[in-house]
Formats: sequence, C-alpha cells, structure tokens
Amino acid sequence: MEKIVILDGYVANSGDLSWDALKEFGELTVYDRTAPDEVLERAKEASAIYTNKVIITDEIMEALPKLKFIGVLATGYNNVDVEAARRRGIAVCNVPAYSTESVAQVVFAHLLNIVNGIADYAVSVNNGEWSENRDFSYRLRPFAELSGLTMGIIGMGNIGRRVAEIARAFGMKVITNSRRELPEGVRRVELEDLFRESDVISLNSALTPATKNIINREALAIMKPTAILINTSRGPLVDEDALAEALREGKIAAAGIDVLCEEPPRSGSPLIGCERCFISPHIAWQSSQARERLINISCDNLKAFCEGTPQNLV
Repeated sequence: MEKIVILDGYVANSGDLSWDALKEFGELTVYDRTAPDEVLERAKEASAIYTNKVIITDEIMEALPKLKFIGVLATGYNNVDVEAARRRGIAVCNVPAYSTESVAQVVFAHLLNIVNGIADYAVSVNNGEWSENRDFSYRLRPFAELSGLTMGIIGMGNIGRRVAEIARAFGMKVITNSRRELPEGVRRVELEDLFRESDVISLNSALTPATKNIINREALAIMKPTAILINTSRGPLVDEDALAEALREGKIAAAGIDVLCEEPPRSGSPLIGCERCFISPHIAWQSSQARERLINISCDNLKAFCEGTPQNLV
C-alpha cells in the first residue's frame, strides 16, 4: 500500500489508542472527521481508506483509481456501496463481533437504570431528600426484580446470544423469534407472541427491510403496559413517533435507547424529552476494550489483504 487514509477516526480513537500498526503497510494519514465534499481530495492518492460513517459511493470509487481496499471501522457497512466495490475489484472488510460484551453490558445498564432508578435516587440524595427524611430508607417508586421476568430478544446473533446468557443469569426467562439454532434455555416463539409475552424486549437485530420499524404502533399495542423496550442496535428498527406516543399514553412502561433514526439528531426526535425514555448517544460499542479490538481487527484486515488472504470481506 502506498497511502492509507482514515477518514473519520475520532469516535473510535480520540487519542487514547494507537493507529501505529497501520504504518507498517504504507504512509498513514488520520483525519478526525471528513465532510462529504472533502472525501475526494483527502483520499485521491490512497490505496486503502478507512471509514466509520463517511459514505463511500460508486462515484467516489470511480474518482479514486488507486483504491484497492476499504476498511469499515464498524460491523455495519451500509455506508459503502459494496456492489460497486465488487465490480471494481475493491475489497471491503468490516469488523464483526468486536463489541459483543460492550453492547450487552449497555443493554443491562439501561434496563437496571429503568428498573432500579439509581440515577433518580442519586439526584434525590444530592438534593437533600435523604438527609431530611424521617425514615432510614424511602422509595421514589416501586421496583421489580428481574428474576422471573421474561426477556424477548429480537436478533440472536453474537450480541443477542450474550444478552440471553446474562438475562438467564439474572433468573429471567428468555424467548426469541429467531430461526437460528438457539442457546440452551431460550424458547422460540412467533413475533406476535414475543410482543405479547415479554416484560422486556431487547433489539439486537441488523437493519433490513424486514426489521425496519419492527417496533411500530401495532407491536406496541400488543405489548404489556409494564413492558420495557431496549434498543442498542439500529435506530430505524423503531418507529419513533409510535414509541413516543406509546410512552406518553402509558401503553408501555419505559424505553432505554442508545440509537436513533438520525444521528446526531439535528432535526430532533420525538423521543428526546419524552418521559420514561432514557437515551444515550450511541455509546454501547464504545468501551475501551471494544474500541481497542476494533482497531486491532481493522489493522489485521489490511495485513491479511496485503498478504493475499483477505478476511472479514463483506
């Protein structure tokens, strides 16, 4: 490789990790962020480029005759025109399964925050409510144990399977609509039954035409009024207007959301400011360990390509 360009490396590595392993394969230039009108100028001499969210179209590839390799700094690769890359003989490699532990952990961070309300108690104590209380303990609201509740998982890949394992460790029953081979203790049901039976629904599915808006008004109408929805997967799995309406009207109890349809939500979202909706800014993949794995596997992808044995091709 003559030249390697990382177009938007900041979110994966804001300076606490190193890209140095890539320097073995060519001259490396790292940009924190790249606007659409900057892509061609920055990548014009590159044999290899890396993108996290920068869109790489057929037209961009046409204008980059030296380009041989596109590394996606993520598992999802819908920002790259993969078919166009194949026609042009450009390898596109992603990074699967680097964030399984991190994302599964955030599923339960959201769930435990909703169920136990620890963040609310911290605010309450800091506001002096415990100091002024007549009793040694008080409740802001009732909370339930996870043990005995039913977790419905949509998407039984690496993350879904890990979520199932953790849920069972909490004593939860686990159901899924997945047609894959299921781990021990997970029961297969139809999607409508999953909506009806689940106390908690965790979305861990890829975004496909079949899963877009899988959480819609019809699904929400079937769910228990005590149900909790967790989405750490893809924003468009959820009809945000329908979910906001369901939360306002008490059709479900709460939602923990790490992903939105627009990121960042510059146009706003009906979920922002919605009561009982807890939103984190797409952080589930961002543990230090997960980001380090992401970078290491990304470097290994280029190494394997240079050695003639490409891996993680999409």
